[in-house]
Amino acid sequence: MAATDKPVEKFRKDYKPSPYLISTVHLDFQLNEESTLVQSKLRIVPNHAESSPVSLFLNGHADVVLESIRVNGADLEASHYAADAQGLTIKSGLPSGEWDLEIATRIKPQENTSLEGLYRSGGMFCSQCEAEGFRHITYFLDRPDVMAKYTSRIEADKAKYPVLLSNGNLVDQGDLEGGRHFTVWEDPFVKPCYLFALVAGDLAVQEDTFRTMSGKDVALRIYTDAHNTSKVAFAMQSLKRAMKWDEETFGLEYDLDLFNIVAVDDFNMGAMENKSLNLFNSRLVLATPDTATDADFGRIEGVVGHEYFHNWTGNRVTCRDWFQLTLKEGLTVYRDQEFSADLNSRGVKRVEDVARLRAAQFPEDAGPLAHAIRPDSVIKMDNFYTATVYEKGAEVVRLYEALLGRAGFRAGLDLYFARHDGGAVTCDDFRAAMADASGADLGGLEGWYARAGTPRVEVGVEHDAGAGTLTVTATQAPPVLTAREGGVTTAGQAMLRQAVLRLEHQRQTWVFERVPARPVPSVLRGFSAPVRLTFKAHALALPDLAELVPEVPGADPLLLHHVREAAARALAAALRPELERAARDNSDPPGAPYEFEAGACARRALKNAALGALARLGGEGVTQDLLARFRAATNMTDEAAALAALDRIGGKVRQEALDAFYAKWKHEPLVLLKWIAMQAASNLPGNTAAVRTLMQHEAVKLSNPNTCYSLFLAFARSPVNFHAADGSGYEFMADSVLQIDQINHQVAARMVGVFNSWRNYDAERGALMTAALRRMASANGISANVYEIVTKALP
Repeated sequence: MAATDKPVEKFRKDYKPSPYLISTVHLDFQLNEESTLVQSKLRIVPNHAESSPVSLFLNGHADVVLESIRVNGADLEASHYAADAQGLTIKSGLPSGEWDLEIATRIKPQENTSLEGLYRSGGMFCSQCEAEGFRHITYFLDRPDVMAKYTSRIEADKAKYPVLLSNGNLVDQGDLEGGRHFTVWEDPFVKPCYLFALVAGDLAVQEDTFRTMSGKDVALRIYTDAHNTSKVAFAMQSLKRAMKWDEETFGLEYDLDLFNIVAVDDFNMGAMENKSLNLFNSRLVLATPDTATDADFGRIEGVVGHEYFHNWTGNRVTCRDWFQLTLKEGLTVYRDQEFSADLNSRGVKRVEDVARLRAAQFPEDAGPLAHAIRPDSVIKMDNFYTATVYEKGAEVVRLYEALLGRAGFRAGLDLYFARHDGGAVTCDDFRAAMADASGADLGGLEGWYARAGTPRVEVGVEHDAGAGTLTVTATQAPPVLTAREGGVTTAGQAMLRQAVLRLEHQRQTWVFERVPARPVPSVLRGFSAPVRLTFKAHALALPDLAELVPEVPGADPLLLHHVREAAARALAAALRPELERAARDNSDPPGAPYEFEAGACARRALKNAALGALARLGGEGVTQDLLARFRAATNMTDEAAALAALDRIGGKVRQEALDAFYAKWKHEPLVLLKWIAMQAASNLPGNTAAVRTLMQHEAVKLSNPNTCYSLFLAFARSPVNFHAADGSGYEFMADSVLQIDQINHQVAARMVGVFNSWRNYDAERGALMTAALRRMASANGISANVYEIVTKALP
């Protein structure tokens, strides 16, 4: 995109149904090393009641080359159509009624570094079509409300690509001349094109089965590179647990005889819920105790569950348009949170989820790109896969449960599926099903879909001993419906009373009768609404810097960092005996086997938190203890934690540990992501130059999204170096954004988001950050993804 170009902004209010639908899609892929021929046959169905449209527009992309076009078996005259970088327009010659459209296109997946559409990852062909990647493959009505049944034929060299996968059931396969072979896949369920998937490669497979509640056996398969087959056992067990949990909790059964997962090294997202063929970023499916931490295992369990749960909340019922993205993502995040909570520690899981919300989503709400969970306008939909749409969206779903109770929520979800199975719907349809199933008035929840920002709530409590009443008064700004769970206790006693309070106005008061003694109020129990609560509390953990900055007008990030570190050192010094005891008492005996279960994870977490605190105090004894723990570690959780503590200590021992870690794990790319991130995030003064050097290391592959996130987003978490007073950190990050934008627009857009909080900082840093934004905005050739972020972030 030239610097003078302005991408088109799209508005939710402008939604109109497509004038045509597609009932069936037949795709034929001829995969070759130089290029791929894609032949599609579409059954076009009118979606209009009276006069027929005079033209049909199909989305496309500049990297798609049109080879032929036929209507009802006859070549379409060149004067009847036109193709450009945005798509294909059939200007005339459209038949009445239903008709067949055949299109042949040629693409070059091996040159596709955007990782959208069909591309190469190593020696494997794979696809990513959400949100608008299908238009990189062929001309199509690339919108989620156009749903069809798909049949896909894939042909390739058998020696190089013995595995050929797509959605649905395998209905045919065979060998061809010239050492080639083919498979044919048929998906019996209608789906939008963003759920189409294709994989071709030389892959090994691990298999298992799951018997559903109706007695059907489902074949489960996880495909990886051959050397990674030993790392999928936990993901397989997570999948089986997710299938069982969804049956027991929501009565939802898997609907096909086959469920495939493929681990992909180069992937923009965490994973993708394509019908029956889930593609996963390798880091979210491969794990052993040696190579993955407790946190990694937890993420794998949650993401495997998330993508499986999408089979109903996203696939069977999908979004009418992309503005409704939270309809499937917010609901499915809520479901995966509940799944992990039921399998592990519900209290710990809730704390983790709220901590992520406060650290990632609250700052997003306070920044220039703040948006409602259902935004009103977008330029590039890729930019709206945000913490607001996902995590805050999940909290809004949790509000339904708080208001309706578990039984009422389940009844609403049952009605939602009964009404809309096989359809593309809106957030309003979800709310209507919830309201109709329960008879509850849920109109106030609409505000959460329409407004950006985090409401701030103040709560006051007054007790009248004579009257025996407790008066609770709450105010909020801005006013939205908030389901607030609260309870009261007397000192040293169990819970006396619990209630869900609907805070629907700017100020509301509730009076509790028969409360003879002054109670201790417990407000916002379980974090029952995504709000900031002004209420006196004693916290044991120091808030993250991302939480502190928005609370301090004109924040100096370096000063905040140093103050926070000083407070942490003072706490560590005061609690040293307790920290040493916690580290000692929670250490596993030599030879103890690794277990991923709540109690074991809690012990490791407490031990490693204590060691991290002690590392702030330094000293030869602490250093040697950490070094011994690093060398003796028998699982990645402890090894990475000890390395992080040694990194904090710095000096010669830091470099020795980093070198030893690299030598041990240099053949494990996913493990090296931790090594890259640890160095990039370091607060050692002058580390920006070291990170520039690190970019040239053989382990750093800038075409890989995981590497970019580990390197650049980790660097942005270093207040000392990213926020250096001379602006060198901002300059480095802007340079890197422009460099990566030439490779992958989505990754670059995520990177540029680190500048969005410039208004929160002191005037000098705000000016330096906006200067970097202006430089990126004026650069020639920036993508629409980056353009949208930088222009919205600028004053």
